[in-house]
Amino acid sequence: MASPLFDTFTVRSMTTRNRIWIPPMCQYSVEKRDGVPTSYHEHHYNALARGGAGAVIVEMTNVLPEGRISPLCLGIWSDEHTQAHRRVVQAIHDGGAKAGVQIAHAGRKASSVSEREKRDGGSLSIEEGGWETFAPSAIAYPGLKETTELTEDRIDEIVEAFGVAAARAVEAGYDFLEIHGAHGYLLTQFLSPLSNKREDSYGGSLENRARMIRRVARAMRANMPEDMPLLVRLSATEFVDGGITVEETAQVAAWLKEDGVDMADISTSGNYPAPIKVYAGYQTPMAAQVKREAAIPVAAVGMINSPRLAEYIVGSEQADVVLVGREALRNASFALNWAKELNADIDYVPSQYLRAWNTRR
Repeated sequence: MASPLFDTFTVRSMTTRNRIWIPPMCQYSVEKRDGVPTSYHEHHYNALARGGAGAVIVEMTNVLPEGRISPLCLGIWSDEHTQAHRRVVQAIHDGGAKAGVQIAHAGRKASSVSEREKRDGGSLSIEEGGWETFAPSAIAYPGLKETTELTEDRIDEIVEAFGVAAARAVEAGYDFLEIHGAHGYLLTQFLSPLSNKREDSYGGSLENRARMIRRVARAMRANMPEDMPLLVRLSATEFVDGGITVEETAQVAAWLKEDGVDMADISTSGNYPAPIKVYAGYQTPMAAQVKREAAIPVAAVGMINSPRLAEYIVGSEQADVVLVGREALRNASFALNWAKELNADIDYVPSQYLRAWNTRR
């Protein structure tokens, strides 16, 4: 039986086996604090791929040491990182999925305590192994330490670092790349008038506030093969008065399309604490609006927790792909289960799992 959720999806030269992708989800598992992926990452991402997803996007991977959220986060700023990422890519490919990676810089939200550590949030001091943080303006994220405003020379260095990171990710064998422009990290901080009070060419108008992410997109695209997809994750709104709006996000997505971005992954919030009404599929209408106004393929994310909802989102063309995170952490094989529930005709159930697939018990 046909299900639109299990149709293939093509962007540039890449085709995924279905429309269910795994979003980037930080694991805070680099115990040596050097940014290098470990065997944990290989096993984790292989399980998600083997579980039937069409594509797996590796968690926020940072272009510079000071760009990490925490010391336990991934990096891609050296040859050692490139070699280790090759093993992660191979693990995803072994599971039958396409491999992507989210390239990022945390800005003022860097040097933080990871979710896995016992201390309840906050910033790490220099004595605790933290570092100085940088942002468009010297405006700290609520609850985190003071930050330093970036000079234009430093902005140039970060743009270059994104470009170099793209080249390393290509060398590692990733099938596609994603720019992290969401959730209050550095590129969101530039986009938001709440965190960007600059008076130079990077502040003020939306065009100026989008200058940084557009430069990053062009720098990355310049170091990628022509047929390789480039995605961007954007926060459609901050849910805060005076913050980024969905209409602005659609305009930014349209500009990024001109810069070589192929698809927008639409999330929300993260730049400031905000009251959010969370319900199944709550961010999907914003993804649909960006898709319509920017004329760009989109991925929807956010509490897409059932096969019927996911099928409806794709089938109604509100989004081209659904990103399913929490359910993937609960059950790495959820995509195979959804195919069974929807009676989808697929041919990539691992042979070792067929005894469960072919029985009603």
